[in-house]
Amino acid sequence: MTKTDFIAVFPELALFIWVCVLLVGDLFAKDRRFIHYGSLLGLTCLAILSVGYFNDASSISAFGHSFVSDALAHLLKIAAYLATAITFVLSRQYLEDRGLLKGEFYGLALCALLGQMIMISSSNLLTVYLGLELMSLSLYALVALHRENKVATESAMKYFVLGALASGFLLYGISMLYGATGTFDISTMATQIVSGRANQSILVFATVFIVAGLSFKFGVAPFHMWVPDVYQGSPTAVTLLLAAAPKIAALGLAIRILVEGLSAVAADWQPMLWTVAIASLVLGNLTAIMQSNFKRMLAYSTISHMGFVMLGLSAGYANGNSFNAVEAYSAAVFYMLTYVITTLGTFGLILFMAGKGFEAENIEDLKGLNQRRPGLAFLMLILMFSLTGIPPTVGFYAKLTILQAVWLAGQEWLALIAIFASLVGAFYYLKIVKAMYFDSADTVALNTWPGAVQTGSAHALLGITGLSVLALGLLPGPLLSLCGATLKNLLGI
Repeated sequence: MTKTDFIAVFPELALFIWVCVLLVGDLFAKDRRFIHYGSLLGLTCLAILSVGYFNDASSISAFGHSFVSDALAHLLKIAAYLATAITFVLSRQYLEDRGLLKGEFYGLALCALLGQMIMISSSNLLTVYLGLELMSLSLYALVALHRENKVATESAMKYFVLGALASGFLLYGISMLYGATGTFDISTMATQIVSGRANQSILVFATVFIVAGLSFKFGVAPFHMWVPDVYQGSPTAVTLLLAAAPKIAALGLAIRILVEGLSAVAADWQPMLWTVAIASLVLGNLTAIMQSNFKRMLAYSTISHMGFVMLGLSAGYANGNSFNAVEAYSAAVFYMLTYVITTLGTFGLILFMAGKGFEAENIEDLKGLNQRRPGLAFLMLILMFSLTGIPPTVGFYAKLTILQAVWLAGQEWLALIAIFASLVGAFYYLKIVKAMYFDSADTVALNTWPGAVQTGSAHALLGITGLSVLALGLLPGPLLSLCGATLKNLLGI
């Protein structure tokens, strides 16, 4: 390992060593505060380290061009650290009430984060698969963390089987890409394709399998089958973990493979992204209307939101040129980051409302929430407005940036479909608002509704997510400019 290699991979190496230290220390610790605060300390140090790397603005290629440390990697890693840390803080009381506050939760979550970091920085298809499997195997185990719960165990089995199938798709696509280009290196692969030395027939088939594998990780239709069952069946703390940082890693992986590696065949993968985007927007919004389980409804909502991200990824190339690339890809990154903030707040509220022996998973459980906890009701109102895309929340501006990118790429019909799908989605989001403010809970429910006893830090953090949704809606410029500068750095513009 050279000095350059060590500098590039230092955050991943530090996290791996720290996970080992935490797990060994947890064997001798008398309570879980050691691993809880130790995990938060490690994530804080990683965030500070990555901010330093980001400000340095240098791009480092390591291990024979199989690993890259650049601005995009640092931005997405910082977001993943924050998402994981917020999950730990918000989930602690929920896990303790159910006897799930164990070292295994933190160890597996941090291992999943390590896999996400490798995915985000991968510039070689073998490294891509290494990070992907490390993340996936950790998440499979986390879904099954509550072993006595049959629903959670069933969800973990479904996730494992379908995840293995998706990994097979991706691995088969990788093998075909190697057959077409003779390399696993993403930048070399792009050069081979541009020069015309790649086998075009094999390349098209490889692209199909690659897009299928990536679509599963995003949870978009028609590869969405696992999302509703896993979101509903998992402990809510695990659902919160699944819904945030892994989505960021999936976006980073898609940009590495499709934008950096396969941009020369964008005409082949763009129609595939259009198809999954339309299917996700239509199926996700229409099916969410019929749900009575709040977590399942949010799962279908996730499918529709990932459809918007796919629209952003598909709009980078128009008529064979990349004039719209920075705007489209930065819009996709901006949308993903703001969606993660919103979904952290939404599932965090579900954790807050759940008490010992009570899961606040049904929409019925939200009835009269304004009478019981007006602060939580108002925060949920803001988050639902953001998911709907109502100004002045950040959800409105995030949708607007995607629609502008799609329109500028000459795909007006896609923008119109997305607008109409969002109007349908407004129905089930506003149904939540109606239940909280206009439906009354019966007297028994009103007096016996438990709710978790949360720490002050958890309350503060949940409030910050709500304020962030409003602040980024009123002042989206700095974050959007940061995303744009990062994509310019990546594309060499």
